[in-house]
Amino acid sequence: MAGKRPRSRRRLVASGVPTLLDVVARLRAAGCVFAEDEAALLLDATGDPDRLEVMVARRVAGTPLEHVLGWAEFAGIRVAVTDGVFVPRHRTELLTTTGRALLLQARGRTVLDLCCGTGALGLVVARDVPGVRLVAADVDPAAVACARINLERLGPPGALACCGDLFAPLPAGLRGAVDVLLANVPYVPTGEIAFLPEEFRVHEARAALDGGGDGLDVLRRVAVAAGEWLAPGGSLLTEAGAAQLPAAHAVLAAAGLHPRTVFDPGTETSVVVATV
Repeated sequence: MAGKRPRSRRRLVASGVPTLLDVVARLRAAGCVFAEDEAALLLDATGDPDRLEVMVARRVAGTPLEHVLGWAEFAGIRVAVTDGVFVPRHRTELLTTTGRALLLQARGRTVLDLCCGTGALGLVVARDVPGVRLVAADVDPAAVACARINLERLGPPGALACCGDLFAPLPAGLRGAVDVLLANVPYVPTGEIAFLPEEFRVHEARAALDGGGDGLDVLRRVAVAAGEWLAPGGSLLTEAGAAQLPAAHAVLAAAGLHPRTVFDPGTETSVVVATV
């Protein structure tokens, strides 16, 4: 991520704030690959040397940059990211562009963002779509609180974030009315979580990562219930690891859905789309 450098480095040095080079050196020593870009963002975030020290120390200790800054850039929007909440990754942008295209072709304008985290996916899909209805849900109260901040600031009128297990907390009136169901479910097999980078396994909620024995347990639960929540012609979109794609297709097909994989050769990312 790129940021602007402070307008007056001389003024900052005079006030006791470390220079860009100072911060870069500390980040580089801690193993940050994009130390220059990160240092510029941290310096832009505050002119208070005490707060800057806290932020740099957190980053050096391994806290994800987005949690340190309190925001992330995703698909053209800046969303709040609070501690412990899953950070939206650029590889998921294919899911949002695919979902948005489907929404614009749909009969209705209702988007459901399950396992929503920050709410970023639903916000991107629903952005500037006339008459859109956006509902998000997550089992993690911290994620829902974060999503509510983002939906209130960036979402369409009436956007709603619900706390609970998958479909359980949703308004009954949503049943059979969802045109685009974004289900970016956790899909890391339980046994592989220990091998994830620290920024995932330490700083993000386990519920956002753990997909069970083969990584598809949550997808199975979503697939079984999806048909009763989707509108006629509605679509479910999800991600899975490359090796999981055949099994993910089988899970969705067993639930009566019709899956296909959308692949972007430019980014080597894929998204599974399943229609009723």
